[in-house]
Amino acid sequence: MPVAPEDPVTRLSGVGPALAARLEKLGVRTVQDLVLLLPARYEDRTRVLPIGALRPGQRAVIEGEVLLTEVVRRRRPMLVVAFGDTTGMLTLRFFHFNARQQESLARGTRLRCFGEVRAGQRGLEIVHPEYQRADGPGGTEDEALTPVYPGTEGLTQARLRQLVRMAMRALGDSLPELLPPGALAGRGLPSLDDALRLLHHPPPDADLAALEGGSHPARRRLALEELLAHQLAMRALRHQARRKPAWPLPGGPLVERFIDSLPFTLTGAQRRVVAEVRRDLAAREPMMRLVQGDVGSGKTVVAAVAALQAVASGAQAAIMAPTELLAEQHYTNFRAWLEPLGVDVAWLSGSLPAAQRRDACARIASGEAAVAVGTHALFQEGVEFARLALAVIDEQHRFGVHQRLALTDKGTRAGRRPHQLVMTATPIPRTLAMATYADLDTSVIDELPPGRGEVRTVAMPESRRAEVITRIREACAAGRQAYWVCPLVEESDQLQAQAAEDTATLLAETLPELAIGLVHGRMKPAGKEQVMRAFKAGEIQLLVATTVIEVGVDVPRASLMIIENAERMGLAQLHQLRGRVGRGSDDSSCVLLYKPPLSPAATTRLAAMRETNDGFRIARTDLELRGPGEVLGVRQTGLLALKVADLARDAALMPQVRELADALLQRHPETVAGLERRWIGAATRYGQV
Repeated sequence: MPVAPEDPVTRLSGVGPALAARLEKLGVRTVQDLVLLLPARYEDRTRVLPIGALRPGQRAVIEGEVLLTEVVRRRRPMLVVAFGDTTGMLTLRFFHFNARQQESLARGTRLRCFGEVRAGQRGLEIVHPEYQRADGPGGTEDEALTPVYPGTEGLTQARLRQLVRMAMRALGDSLPELLPPGALAGRGLPSLDDALRLLHHPPPDADLAALEGGSHPARRRLALEELLAHQLAMRALRHQARRKPAWPLPGGPLVERFIDSLPFTLTGAQRRVVAEVRRDLAAREPMMRLVQGDVGSGKTVVAAVAALQAVASGAQAAIMAPTELLAEQHYTNFRAWLEPLGVDVAWLSGSLPAAQRRDACARIASGEAAVAVGTHALFQEGVEFARLALAVIDEQHRFGVHQRLALTDKGTRAGRRPHQLVMTATPIPRTLAMATYADLDTSVIDELPPGRGEVRTVAMPESRRAEVITRIREACAAGRQAYWVCPLVEESDQLQAQAAEDTATLLAETLPELAIGLVHGRMKPAGKEQVMRAFKAGEIQLLVATTVIEVGVDVPRASLMIIENAERMGLAQLHQLRGRVGRGSDDSSCVLLYKPPLSPAATTRLAAMRETNDGFRIARTDLELRGPGEVLGVRQTGLLALKVADLARDAALMPQVRELADALLQRHPETVAGLERRWIGAATRYGQV
């Protein structure tokens, strides 16, 4: 019975439930997945080397004869084989073996072996070589480079190679070419079948650097198809979401009154994005817009304009933030801006006392509160909206898919969906946004408000801590304020809080003349808010904090940021923390304290922080260092688990991907479902978001 690409791997001979479970750890569930499991690297086993020519550190193929086999019993028994050819001899050493293996390595047996040569106590040796019987002198050499696949426990490379060969043979010509005729014309890329054969069995003269680096045409051919599948899936999600109409929100004079009442003038970028958002809200199809802007670019004002347009149209808006600190900052801003205009703003968080929560829920349910600001508490059971027509989600990648979906579900009534405005201060490189947010229209606030001071960043070893403390003393004596961000000990609120408390105590002893505050994740919200208010009012000069201050805190007089153990933090997080200073007119400084020696990745991160304040350049470097799943926090969504493509490496393919997506949707829509099934599988179930 023939095997189909989407059949489970258990259809292959010898693959039972236990082996299938191991393969699933590699993302392999179907026979097609096995064929699309590409080698991580290759080894050249096409030439047999004489033993006499070997050097430690080489990975080599040798052929010769077993001279002696014995079991050596030390702390644990090991099988030791003396092995030689006409040019010399070495030792083959096995720590894990059985009686049958010992018998197969009898004196006089000719073998071909492969492994890494190393220096042993009695000369050269290979530990646990791969080996097979050789059919006499000069046995057939490998005709192709040997693939080395991503591994998992309980699966040897030999077994993986055997399974891939089996899957390739079983499918034969039944893995269809889904790209229409002419789609690859002029692109210098091979067919699917040719690409797969070359990637699994490259000839000895293949460009190894291009194969392993991802720039080989065969690899780019598969990357193009995979990115195309993701692009089509995201567009389908967008189409699906927009099939339900939204409540058109035309707005009214309230919006103009708000903009005129602001104590500052909107930047050109803010005005452009406000116009895009207002146009979307007035339409009958749901707005799905991502607004990205660097730290301090003024995204919150854009969200306030959007919320007021909903309120002026007789509807409600909800603003959801991932942390209580950021949500509180939004609540403070929205109250200050909207309550003078007669708009009631409700606050909802998990830590709210029961009586206050009941009151907030009642005001939201009756429609008395036209704007609700809060954390994930906004979409929990028991929270009902009278007429929710706009959901604003800040730092959206920090929310799980189901959380975001739950909030928009609360506004779905009478067959209409709420508009969605998604905001992020994590600048996303254009190619990454094109691939990941193809279901959203993207606006960029690429201009900071005028009059901001410059932020200078320096990296210093921990041994210069005394100099840093002197700088704090001088800055605070001049009327400015400072942050000291404590080390990320590990993912433990308790240990981070302890580190922050210890640091605050030491700094208080060293700087007794300063008012020092402390804020960390284990404090009660009321306590955190009290400390932050005192810092903002200038009553606290030095704030010691964990990374809870990463987003949402706006203190214009704070002009010095110390980040301890900066080498442990990610680039995006360092950039977010640096964004807490430089929000006033004074020039500011960010000091990255580190413990040498630095790893290569940490060196790159700290260098990027010193060289630029441009969030988009920072994001590009972060993408290259960590990959898209880490940058966006989207691994939970299942939508960006790329098998072959790499969004940093394959960025240049994105214009071709968009062009192909347009062509397929217009002229070959029948191919779309097959492409999505091949590369994404069940991940598209998250599409409602």
